[in-house]
Amino acid sequence: MIDLKFLKANPEIVKENIKKKFQDQKLPLVDEVIALDAENHQITLDLNKMRNQRNVLSKENSKIVGEMKKTEDPAAKADLEKKLEDNKAHVKSLGDDMLALEKKQEELSEAIKSRMMVIPNILDDDVPIGKDDSENVEITKYGEPVVPDYEVPYHADIMDKFSGLDLDSARRVSGSGFYYLTGDIARLHSAVLSYARDFMINKGFTYCVPPFMIHNEVVNGVMSFAEMDAMMYKIEGEDLYLIGTSEHSMVGRFIGENVAEESLPITLTSYSPCFRKEKGSHGIEERGVYRIHQFEKQEMVVICHPDERRVWFNKLWQNTVDFFRSLDIPVRTLECCSGDLADLKVKSVDVEAWSPRQKKYFEVGCCSDLGDAQARRLRFRVAKKDGTKYFANTLNNTVVAPPRMLIAFLENNYQADGTVLIPKALQPYMGGMTRLVPKQ
Repeated sequence: MIDLKFLKANPEIVKENIKKKFQDQKLPLVDEVIALDAENHQITLDLNKMRNQRNVLSKENSKIVGEMKKTEDPAAKADLEKKLEDNKAHVKSLGDDMLALEKKQEELSEAIKSRMMVIPNILDDDVPIGKDDSENVEITKYGEPVVPDYEVPYHADIMDKFSGLDLDSARRVSGSGFYYLTGDIARLHSAVLSYARDFMINKGFTYCVPPFMIHNEVVNGVMSFAEMDAMMYKIEGEDLYLIGTSEHSMVGRFIGENVAEESLPITLTSYSPCFRKEKGSHGIEERGVYRIHQFEKQEMVVICHPDERRVWFNKLWQNTVDFFRSLDIPVRTLECCSGDLADLKVKSVDVEAWSPRQKKYFEVGCCSDLGDAQARRLRFRVAKKDGTKYFANTLNNTVVAPPRMLIAFLENNYQADGTVLIPKALQPYMGGMTRLVPKQ
C-alpha cells in the first residue's frame, strides 16, 4: 500500500505505474481516492467547527447556571432557564450531527482504505515493462547446464526407482496435489532442509520456526487480496488461515510494533510447511511434485532501513544462487517484469534451476523487495533516537523449497546406472552416503 500523501501529490505517477502493470481497470481508483479524501477532509473541518461551537455553548451554559444561582429576579431567572434549555437543545443537535458525520467519516475512511489496498506499489525504475512472466529478463547464468548422453527419467519415475514416492495413496487420503515421500527420498528431503537451515545460520541469519496459522489481519497486511484469494486456505469457523509461506507469519510478527532503529537490519531464516490452493493453476501434475498444495520451505526475511533495501535484495537472491551451486545445480536469475509482480512488490528476481530432462530452467526461488508496503499495512514502524518514526522496509526470498527442489537435484545428479550422486556439502546430512542406489 502506497502513502496516501504521495498519491494525492503525484496522481499521474500513480496512474502511470498502474499502466506499467497493465491494470488499467484500476485507474479510476486514483481519482476516487482523491475525491473521497477531500470529502473526508471537509467532514473533519465541519466536525472541528461543531466541536468548537459545542465547547462555546458548554462554557456559556456554565456561566448561565452561575448567573441563575445569583439572581433573585423571577423574570430574569426564567429568561436564563429558557436560554439554558435552548443551548442544551443546540448541544444535543450538534452531538447528533457530529455522530452522523463521524459515522460517515468512518465509511469514507474504509472506502479510501479498500481502494488504497488494491492500488499497486510503485515499481523501481529499473523494473522491465512486460505483461507476464514470458517477458521476464534473464540476468545471469551460474554453472554449466549439461544434458547427458543418456536419458534422464521424469522426476516421479526417478523417485519410484527408490521406492520414494506414493501419489496414489496420497490421492485417496487427501486428493490431487499431495504426496507421500518415503525412504531415501524422504531422508533426502529432510537433509536438504537441514542443510539450508545451517547454510543460512552460517550467513549470520537467526533461525526461527514461526506459527503455521495466522489471523486475517495479518493476511491482509502481508499480501494483496488477489494473492490471498488464489493462495490461502481458511480454517472454517476460525479467524485463522494456513500460511502459504513463512514470510507471512515472520513479517506479521511485528504487527503494530515499533522497533529501535539501532536493531536494524533484522535478518531471519525460517522453516515452515506451506499450504497453497493454487487457484487458477491448471493441470496439477498428478504423477509429480512440481505444483502441489503442501510443501516445506526454508525462507529468508530481512527488515531494514529504506536506504539499505537494494543491498539486501542483491544479497538475498545471491544466497539462493550460492546454495544451489553448493549442490552443483546450475541456475540462472531472471528480473521479473512489471506484469509479473504482485501488487505489493517493487522489484523481484526469480532463481531458476536447470532441468536436464526438459532442457530448460524452472523456478525454484523468488526474491522480493516490498518496500514499506507490508509495514504500512501492518502499522510496523522503526523508531529513531530522536523520537521520529518511519515504516520499515521488508524483503524475502526462498532458500529452498522441497520437494520441488528435489526435481532439480535428482535430475542433475542422476547417473547412467540409475544411481544419484550426493554432493559433498549434503553428505553429512545423509549419514555419510555418497550416492543413492535404486531399490527397484
